[in-house]
Amino acid sequence: MARRTSRGLFAVATATAALTAFTTLTGPASADTAPQARLFMVNPVQSTGDQHLTDAKDGKGTADPVPASAYATAPLRGLDGSGGLSGRWVAVRSDTGASAKAADAGTYGRHDDRFEQVMAYFWVNEAQEYLQGLGFGTELPGVNDRVQPVRINQWGADNSYFTDKKAEIRFGKGGVDDAEDAEVILHEYGHAVHHAQVPGFGSSAEAGAIGEAFGDYLAVTVGEHAVATYGWPRRADLACVADWDAVAYTSTAPHCLRRIDSDKTYADKVGQVHADGQIWSRALHDIRAALGARTADRIIINAQFGFAPDTGFTDAARTTVATAERMYGRNAAGTVRAAFQARGIPGV
Repeated sequence: MARRTSRGLFAVATATAALTAFTTLTGPASADTAPQARLFMVNPVQSTGDQHLTDAKDGKGTADPVPASAYATAPLRGLDGSGGLSGRWVAVRSDTGASAKAADAGTYGRHDDRFEQVMAYFWVNEAQEYLQGLGFGTELPGVNDRVQPVRINQWGADNSYFTDKKAEIRFGKGGVDDAEDAEVILHEYGHAVHHAQVPGFGSSAEAGAIGEAFGDYLAVTVGEHAVATYGWPRRADLACVADWDAVAYTSTAPHCLRRIDSDKTYADKVGQVHADGQIWSRALHDIRAALGARTADRIIINAQFGFAPDTGFTDAARTTVATAERMYGRNAAGTVRAAFQARGIPGV
């Protein structure tokens, strides 16, 4: 029986790996021939800096408050040549209405549900390419390096989740449709990554909090990598997660689902995974600031192979420190330890 555990944008549990053949457009070198996708540069609040944007029912039947300047075009890599949004690292399995065609991916806007299909394909593929670029799958073990199934607008509530049923990610609708915000997409992919590394990860309250924190952190780090890669603008706070999706339910600006620069410490734990996750995500954010994104992410993600399904803050921190020392030496390990000590995590 499938388990659905509330993990902040839901999440989780067991996996099946569905691999399909791919034939063309398998990486950055094929960008010149790949179909072009029209998409948000992470999300429209980040790219425009406009904290007053509203959903306005997907911009249907009214003047869409989201300006054309919030969109960009980028190549859809890794496609399998079927004509749909299916490829080496991700496949859109179902949707509402018509299925998007790769050849038309540059024509959809947010008033069209096919836009969310394109967003989900692009950003999941982007995340896996980022992991590959860190060395996972070559010099380091692969991390969720399989076809990731996604379902778009299949969940009627304003929420999204990764589920053990076919190891799928399902994106919800209501307010801002979740797959309109890249950071929501990437957060859920973070759960898929964690589960691929440690099946069933999140079986304790602290492990659940670590899972939420890593999803938020991965959303920020992959989004920022894309901003740098494609030369996109970022005019909003880096540490504010999902600031487009959150306009539907937060009244004050900046609109953040959560932040990864919270001042919370271990003493502030309340037993709720999203709240407590901000303790862990701040530590990851500080490691990133001190060591740089690439080094930090190689350490943080590689360390997760050493977690158990119920690993809590202390053991996870110790494992991450040990991984830093093994990969980069004592100075790096000291930096990582200091970040966790600053959060008051005991026994580090």
